Amino acid sequence: MNVLPYIPAANVRQLFINLNEIVRKLGRDLRIRFISLRMVAVFAAVAITLIGSVGRDSTIYVATAAIYLIVVTFLTGMFLASRLTRPLTYFAVLDAIFVACVLYEHILGTPITNDHGLTTAGLVIPFILLSHIGMNLSSRLIVIFSAIVLTAWVTMLGLMAFRHEIGEPGTFLDAFFDLDLGLALSFGFAAISTCLLAVDHSRTRRRVLKIDRWRHNLARFFSPLVVAHLQEAGNALDLKRRPAAIMFVDLRDFTSYAETAPASQLAGVLAEYRRLVAGTIFAFGGTVDKFIGDGVMAVFGQPTAAEDDAERALDCAMELIALLNEWKPLSDSDGSVFHVGIGLHYGTIIGGVLESGYHDEFTVIGDAVNVAQRLESLTKDLGASLVVSSALLTQTQKGTLTGPWIWKNAVALSGRRFPIDLAFLPRESILPQPMQAPSGHPEIGNGAARKAASVRQPESPS
Repeated sequence: MNVLPYIPAANVRQLFINLNEIVRKLGRDLRIRFISLRMVAVFAAVAITLIGSVGRDSTIYVATAAIYLIVVTFLTGMFLASRLTRPLTYFAVLDAIFVACVLYEHILGTPITNDHGLTTAGLVIPFILLSHIGMNLSSRLIVIFSAIVLTAWVTMLGLMAFRHEIGEPGTFLDAFFDLDLGLALSFGFAAISTCLLAVDHSRTRRRVLKIDRWRHNLARFFSPLVVAHLQEAGNALDLKRRPAAIMFVDLRDFTSYAETAPASQLAGVLAEYRRLVAGTIFAFGGTVDKFIGDGVMAVFGQPTAAEDDAERALDCAMELIALLNEWKPLSDSDGSVFHVGIGLHYGTIIGGVLESGYHDEFTVIGDAVNVAQRLESLTKDLGASLVVSSALLTQTQKGTLTGPWIWKNAVALSGRRFPIDLAFLPRESILPQPMQAPSGHPEIGNGAARKAASVRQPESPS
């Protein structure tokens, strides 16, 4: 009875989908792929061996091929069951022994006067199995296999030449240095070439892994575009003068919180805070220069300056204020809320690798850094969330801010001879909800947070 009409079409379709997924998973399984290729090489070698035995006493060839297949099947089962610690080594040694058995087997059981040259099968099989071993791209396996094969090959040549020497004294050298020795040397050359390719692959792989680790380490401090630039332009690490926007971020009252908080809770809060701040800075194309406790120093314009560095730094600062004002540490059970203070300045910096003997540092130095730090310190005295220098504001598309900003002219900064004009955002100002960087351009902010802060007319400069 035909049962197919009684099977719903959806079930049949799902069956084929499941079978297709199984095939895809098997194809992705490296063990299955290796075994599949190995079976092709093994059956090709066995087939050539049996074909090459036609016209001769095939007993030894059939026995050798049968034993080889039995051992291959056993090792394959052990390999699939993950019971072999070094399965590829076993396979390489087994293949080499098989080659040694079929290479010159015919010379020992025939009279001296017979032709003792290599058979076609004896010549082809070593190269087939060498190609299979070479596909593993392991120089160790190639050396093991080729060393056993070459040793057996040269030993057989020596035995054959010795037999001729017994029958006809003085013929050892002629019998040894013949075409078969050239073929053995050809195999050795092929083995060396394959080994060199494997060594080069291993070296390239190590280099790629090293570069990947280097990129991973850089990605903890720089945005993806900056990492790509550092990888392509090696001289970007040299100390150079360039304009940049400097940002200092600090949590208010965090020191007093740290005095009483359990160590594990403190570490969790600090790690969460750093991830939030660093992620936001990266989203706007900035660079985290360093973490100092709960303080963060960021740079927009390192390792290369861009026209919108100041614009992105200001957008990032507004975004951080919105995020941190809404942030409640997940690991903080008592519901503590921290206020944030941010200082922003734009000026000339010296950026690059600063050598210090034992610990080199990729950082920025200069007056602009000191000014940004002083502005962050002013947030305490001014009761502000953000203090921005006029030097940075003049670099933005909106040099004069509108909204809940307060302007101050000629403000003296500690340790600096000349005063500075600035604007600050009072802590109680209405701020926008957190936003995301624009889709497709994770490194660039669109200024939406800063523009959304425009809720009332600017106050008169003081």
